[in-house]
Amino acid sequence: MRHCGGQLNPAGATMTIITNGILLTPSGPIKGDLRIGDGRIEAIGSQHPGLPGAEVIDASGMIVMSGFIDTHRHTWQTAVKGVLPSCTLDEYFAGILATLNPLYRPQDVYISNYMGALEALNAGITTMLDWSHISRTPEHADAAIKGLRDSGIRAVYSHGAPGSPDYWGGSSKGHPQDIRRIRKEVLSDDSQLVTLGMSARAPGAVTDDVIKADWALARELGLRISVHAGYRRHRHHHQHIADLARLGALGPDTTCIHCTDSTDAELDLLAASGAFTSVAPYVEMLMGHGMPPTGKLLKRGIRPSLSIDVASSVPGDMFTQMRTALVAERILSMTTNPDDRFAPTLTHKDVLEFATLQGARALGMAQTIGSLEVGKQADVVLLDTRKVNTQPVVDPEGTVVVYADTSNIDTVIVGGVIRKRHGQLVASRLSEDFTLLDKSRDYLLNGAGMKRFNV
Repeated sequence: MRHCGGQLNPAGATMTIITNGILLTPSGPIKGDLRIGDGRIEAIGSQHPGLPGAEVIDASGMIVMSGFIDTHRHTWQTAVKGVLPSCTLDEYFAGILATLNPLYRPQDVYISNYMGALEALNAGITTMLDWSHISRTPEHADAAIKGLRDSGIRAVYSHGAPGSPDYWGGSSKGHPQDIRRIRKEVLSDDSQLVTLGMSARAPGAVTDDVIKADWALARELGLRISVHAGYRRHRHHHQHIADLARLGALGPDTTCIHCTDSTDAELDLLAASGAFTSVAPYVEMLMGHGMPPTGKLLKRGIRPSLSIDVASSVPGDMFTQMRTALVAERILSMTTNPDDRFAPTLTHKDVLEFATLQGARALGMAQTIGSLEVGKQADVVLLDTRKVNTQPVVDPEGTVVVYADTSNIDTVIVGGVIRKRHGQLVASRLSEDFTLLDKSRDYLLNGAGMKRFNV
């Protein structure tokens, strides 16, 4: 297990100047330059002359924006990407969690996390929360972390319980205590690219006492908590958010994922608690979690983040999520009466914010990432509009949300380090990595008795 990491800019370059781009700033698009020094944004907008030792990137014809932020992805499933492209939630639980999860070796977790993180970087996602319920052993956890680190992405490794049945379905087993070792020995420094969080189980999956103990453990260790809450599942009757509130779990350190089946009263509790949300609109409609609750959240002053969710069934880019979130919520504004004017309120600007700044807020990182602002970490994406799908440009933010796709991502910078350049990932030995990923796929699918197309 190896890989890139480190400084990938030209030797000796401590400063990068991005010139002539359309910069998407918090106050709107502007034309100008952006200067990066020591991994942070030093200046925005004004023209910057070439400085000794600086790399100059000509962004003519490009949109320069803050990197996308994915607040919930099961990255360990990358090795079986596409195994369930049109499944229900019940089929996912049976096929992925019950059947494939127990087969994973540490090396399968490593290559999945490494290649899944590269997939995210390739799509302009500079930060992701890796919701890792594959922590079967300390070796599995360490392999997951190494995969994220080797990719060069900014990530929260959100440590979860393994998928084995004794940890789910009314379990009385608390969160694996290996998280203490990880916090002390592996991810103790919250200023690094990869940091630690907890992926907690929801009420119903565990007893009330476990909920209290798990949240107390996360707070003792100073970790943010992410939990699936409020999703429809066949013959399961839970009010996750109401139970979390009753147990004193909800708070500004907690992100509730989905909330598609939560009652109005539960969403009121969520708003009052200051907790954050992660909506995964594509998978929510694909698998039957329920309709994305974007509008219901907005009515309560909750601006959600966006996430990809399962690598086994969902494309790994943020363009899919933004567009799905936009149209799903807008059509919900239509009534059954043709005399009522169609008057949706959600816009492309909203979902772009969900995919960037709101993601940073959900991860507790809004002071350091999520927007192009002086002093923030230089997590920057250059999107090339000089392509047939994005010409002409009228509204730069509309171009990003409605027309662009992964093929437009020209350059990706994380903490000042270039991870994608001229449309190509700056990563070594990708052909060998594809081979490792194929071997992992074959091992897992053969062990599960699942078929794949033979190429």
